[in-house]
Amino acid sequence: MKSGADVRSTRSIVTFSNAFALPGFAEVLPAGDYELLVEEEPLLGPSFEAFRRTATYLAVHGKSGRTSMRPIEERDLEVALGHDRELAENRKCSDAALSPRKD
Repeated sequence: MKSGADVRSTRSIVTFSNAFALPGFAEVLPAGDYELLVEEEPLLGPSFEAFRRTATYLAVHGKSGRTSMRPIEERDLEVALGHDRELAENRKCSDAALSPRKD
């Protein structure tokens, strides 16, 4: 992680409804809430303020109770979240198809 006054950090939470995998991670991560840290640096412009993403980290809680901030690619996270949404939608459709009929 970078440090300095020129870098801003934003924290948010991403939620996975299903276990998921990300490139570069040896293990499959369980469903749950994960803290996401995004670091950005300012782009200098004559009349506007803009930022460019420089790093994205996912907080992963280990079995030993330690938390590590693992670097991830934004695109890999978007793909994993999209896959998670598809699985959740498919489960809803399957549950609806298996629901008993109401007369």
